[in-house]
Amino acid sequence: MDLVPALEEPLKQPLKSVLGPATAKVMAEHLGLHTVGDLLHHYPRRYEERGQLTHLADLPMDEHVTVVAQVADARLHTFASARAPRGKGQRLEVTITDGSGRLQLVFFGNGVHKPHKELLPGTRALFAGKVSVFNRRLQLAHPAYELLRGDGEEGEEAVETWAGALIPLYPATAKLESWKIGKAVQTVLPSAQEALDPLPDALRAGRGLLPLPEALLKIHRPHTRADIADARARLKWDEAFVLQVALARRRHADSQLAAVPRVPRPDGILAAFDDRLPFTLTEGQLKVSQEIFADLATDHPMHRLLQGEVGSGKTMVALRAMLAVVDAGGQAALLAPTEVLAQQHHRSITEMMGELAEGGMLGGSDRATKVVVLTGSMGTAARRRALLDLATGEAGIVIGTHALIEDRVQFHDLGLVVVDEQHRFGVEQRDALRGKGKQPPHLLVMTATPIPRTVAMTVFGDLETSVLDQLPAGRSPIATHVVPAADKPHFLSRAWERVREEVAGGHQAYVVCPRIGDDEEAAGAKKGGGKKPPEAPEARENEADKRPPLAVLDVAAELARGPLQGLAVEVLHGRMHPDDKDAVMRRFAAGETDVLVATTVIEVGVNVPNATAMVIMDADRFGVSQLHQLRGRVGRGSAPGLCLLVTEMPEAAAARQRLDAVASTLDGFELSRIDLEQRREGDVLGQAQSGARSSLRVLAVIEDEEVIAEARQEATALVAADPGLERLPGLRTALDALLDEEREQYLEKG
Repeated sequence: MDLVPALEEPLKQPLKSVLGPATAKVMAEHLGLHTVGDLLHHYPRRYEERGQLTHLADLPMDEHVTVVAQVADARLHTFASARAPRGKGQRLEVTITDGSGRLQLVFFGNGVHKPHKELLPGTRALFAGKVSVFNRRLQLAHPAYELLRGDGEEGEEAVETWAGALIPLYPATAKLESWKIGKAVQTVLPSAQEALDPLPDALRAGRGLLPLPEALLKIHRPHTRADIADARARLKWDEAFVLQVALARRRHADSQLAAVPRVPRPDGILAAFDDRLPFTLTEGQLKVSQEIFADLATDHPMHRLLQGEVGSGKTMVALRAMLAVVDAGGQAALLAPTEVLAQQHHRSITEMMGELAEGGMLGGSDRATKVVVLTGSMGTAARRRALLDLATGEAGIVIGTHALIEDRVQFHDLGLVVVDEQHRFGVEQRDALRGKGKQPPHLLVMTATPIPRTVAMTVFGDLETSVLDQLPAGRSPIATHVVPAADKPHFLSRAWERVREEVAGGHQAYVVCPRIGDDEEAAGAKKGGGKKPPEAPEARENEADKRPPLAVLDVAAELARGPLQGLAVEVLHGRMHPDDKDAVMRRFAAGETDVLVATTVIEVGVNVPNATAMVIMDADRFGVSQLHQLRGRVGRGSAPGLCLLVTEMPEAAAARQRLDAVASTLDGFELSRIDLEQRREGDVLGQAQSGARSSLRVLAVIEDEEVIAEARQEATALVAADPGLERLPGLRTALDALLDEEREQYLEKG
């Protein structure tokens, strides 16, 4: 008789059967909690000590907060009001203090009576609400509150409810305060005893970790700070280990697939390409190429992540891998996130290959192949020709966008898929392209955003990793400066002078804006539907946020008739017709355009060595990694690059500190670490397209490097010995919870 389902039942119970329908509905809709197990894994964000008051001095604006404080003063005001009975309205103003600061609470109308009786000077309570500003003072309007009394029957209950010394404060919502979540947890906590342990006994005992039921008890109802530390240490291991087992199983399953080994011929197209290179490959490029060639020669599919510094020559490494596969009789596909980037890759690859890209054409080398491009906006005739070249094998290399994934695209013998900019593609798209091979093709994923090792192990854990951290010879340094436009307007004037100087010296410049700025977009913004640029920081620090972000069309017009008058200024953005985008990029690459005013469509892959200057408007609206990507578009030739980050943020603002960090280093790995430390953990790992929350609650990928590395080792060994996890029902249950339908794509969303 199988006892496992019976054991699982208490944690799988729907919350509505335990807490009542109203509370369960709010938990499901606002916190994504559906079962008893979900609620037990909704851990406190922090804890307050009964004798210690919170810091009112550090309250964040526009956020829901829970504070523990004492009433210092309470005053009831009466005022004339047409809406109140008998023409008199009432407003209760309560001042609370915690020793570090004071905060005003305001209650109106019918909501005055209860707090007027209860919130007397000297009373201590938990208060929850959204922090706002009125008359330049922070306040909570109509906060929910829970009295912390220590006498009588009610006092006994409060002491019991808040478990003695430490008060857990939970991630909450306006509809459900922290203490109500705490009371719900109290209701389901006995079920923790039935929790199946995902960690193998030997692993848990060997590392001195608490059993899972005890860890759940201590995280929700700790008596000491040591209880919290012990519980967190255990729960971090759960998260790291379950995630790494999921990744190890994917690696293991992939390693069981059969693939065609692809070994280049000594006198083939790769050798011919290397012979005609006008420069020497860096040591890093040679080392990484050897890793890739070794993988391609095996009879199971390569799964490799190639990450590197902006401009480190990843495209060259990928192209050599594609040529090795063509040599071996196969085809290679390069999947790019945008049409601009696909066209750019096609141009640069055909230029690098020369006559080797002219297979089947007069003047083409006898070792040549055909290189085709395939995008959604191509004309019917060109598209039909490209599809025929792929189906017959005439084209050895295809570069394309999502159009490559469509059903009608057939390959003669797909041997390698290269995915550029992994974070733009979900696993479905990656797998759809891989499914076009007769046998699973080899896979090379490139990311231009350098990632700290732990994040690579956590997000791309099913891939082996190669790192390019050396810049090719001939790359020039890039100087980066912050331009505080509001504090020092003359700095902005000087920025436009610098652009003119670069153009006068025979070079070109980019100006980047967060928004396009046409009427349709403005209408969307008015309705509240305006899009934020990717990674836009949510919390704005001052008035700069009250205006919409600067737009390409507006800025280009102002520059053309103002500080850059007389220069050839063009615009480029994602809503233009693909042929127009391509024409603009061609003119810019040919040096016919002096200044290109663009959105982030130029963020990756765009290669114009003559462009030496970049001005990023409203730079605080972009994330650190994105700024580093954008900056990588200049300094690609022999002349030094200049990047100016324009912002209206004041010096003390967090957004300014982010910009200062970008200006202070060109090390993308260091910047990605800073970026991830500043962003919430859910953002770090990316969320599933369905909007599912990150599965990480206590594990911090930057801080918990050792735990992640050790968990990966343990998981790999475990899966090698027991791929089906037959002996670990608790681990299977935890995996099901991590990889439910909503989060199926979670692991791949880098």
